[in-house]
Amino acid sequence: MDPDYFRSYDMCWGTLGTVRPFSSFHPDRDAIEIQAALEKKDAVTLVRILTNRNNAQRQVIAKTFEEITQKDLSAGVKKALSGELESLLLELLMPPLQYEAHRLQQAMAGIGTDEETLLEILCTRSGKQLKEINAAYQQLYKKDLEKEMKGETSGDFAKLVVALLNKEDVAGVVRRDVETLFASLNGKKADPGPWINILTSRDLNHLEKVLMGLELESGQMVDQAVEKRFSGDLRLGLSVLVQCTEGRYVYLAKRLTTMKAPIVQGIMVSHCEDDLLCIRAAFHKLTGTSLYTTLQNKFKGDYLQALLAICRSED
Repeated sequence: MDPDYFRSYDMCWGTLGTVRPFSSFHPDRDAIEIQAALEKKDAVTLVRILTNRNNAQRQVIAKTFEEITQKDLSAGVKKALSGELESLLLELLMPPLQYEAHRLQQAMAGIGTDEETLLEILCTRSGKQLKEINAAYQQLYKKDLEKEMKGETSGDFAKLVVALLNKEDVAGVVRRDVETLFASLNGKKADPGPWINILTSRDLNHLEKVLMGLELESGQMVDQAVEKRFSGDLRLGLSVLVQCTEGRYVYLAKRLTTMKAPIVQGIMVSHCEDDLLCIRAAFHKLTGTSLYTTLQNKFKGDYLQALLAICRSED
């Protein structure tokens, strides 16, 4: 780890991310060092530099690298590396909005849809962030994200993901929302309409009060009610949405416990500059073990070192 990281910590005090701007930043020096590392396939140097610069600095490095070498940095990484480490460093080189768009595209690519990853992004990002991700998707893939989602999903689940993509805060009355959700559960078949409408159109503080009120009204936990009264992808979607409303860091920590490389990598890259410290704390509380230690028990080699550098430290 670069010793200057610790000096840069003071500069960015207050952030809940683990990756912060590198204080002694010299993009030309980094670009030249990366050029030599790519030629030697020196993964250690590539990991050391790219995980110790924040995303804005990596964009400057990539631009400087191209100016110096007349070559694309991502193409160089693809040529020099392979496997999980290649994938991780390429994702670190993507601008944040482009990366979220990439994750959504990958979740819908090929046979079958990765509903959990779709839901993770849609449920943990704000309406404003999703509008920006939507625009980045259009720019990157020349396709309409909403249409793509409709093509990959169906029925009430399709309605839910589209509502999440377009979510906005509409004023509501807590008591009325509680009564509406409670009534929707009492028919022969639960009505998903009010759940989709209310849970995707109210602010977080309002929804927390609504879910608490619903639990008092129904005498059961909301996640239990969702589990009993809904089925299939819709049940999964509403369950994730409820979990994220009650505590998105706990939900993300639960996702990390799978220790599957694509999930771990996706969450850590997505959140390393925003709130990975909060996710780390939730992970420790949930499992009794730090994320840093758990990564060491599951992964190895240069890929492990890259993940540890992003995680940054023990808890």
